[in-house]
Amino acid sequence: MIERHTTVAKQARWYLLGEPGPGTRELWIALHGYGQLGARFARHFEAIASGERVVVVPEALNKFYLEPVSQRPPGGGTVGATWMTREDRERDIEDYVAYLDRVVAEVDAECGSAPAITVLGFSQGAATASRWAATGSRAASRVVLWGGLMAPDVIARGATAMRGAALQLVVGTSDEFATPKVVAAESGRLKEAGIAFTLRQFEGGHAMHPETLAAIAASSP
Repeated sequence: MIERHTTVAKQARWYLLGEPGPGTRELWIALHGYGQLGARFARHFEAIASGERVVVVPEALNKFYLEPVSQRPPGGGTVGATWMTREDRERDIEDYVAYLDRVVAEVDAECGSAPAITVLGFSQGAATASRWAATGSRAASRVVLWGGLMAPDVIARGATAMRGAALQLVVGTSDEFATPKVVAAESGRLKEAGIAFTLRQFEGGHAMHPETLAAIAASSP
């Protein structure tokens, strides 16, 4: 058996909060977690969007039903999306980096400039955010990994991985996935690789936290 790959055109769905234009100073790219969809995730960013701060919420290219077939209600079930799985992962990574590059280029064209970029990845989206920050067409000013880990292949790049972006880890004190043990191990890996970062914590679990998000938005990228 010979494995082959063919490049095909695919339509991708993404959401825009704020109105891009000459007055846009900040562009945020917000990447959702496993099993989420862009529209629901975008609601978390409504309060921080404006003409000066535009938030782009791309939806992952791979959709699936969250419930097993036997548990789906008549007419279908709950749909989520994922950035990648272990199957054919390298090509999925190439596809989503190219996708994010295309989205950013479209928004830049509407702005007529290249605004400072904050890329935020929640949960599974953290690995996606770190890969785009390391290899995308435009360097970010700030990378926020929220309740998720930097991709191991990005950590392996060492101190230059973030291309000058300020890196911030954001974790809830009762996050069932990003536990204190996981965060300590991740901090150790980043320090060993020479990747500078700051850690911000909030009272809560594996979720977005409005007050923390507002505080990040209020600080300089």
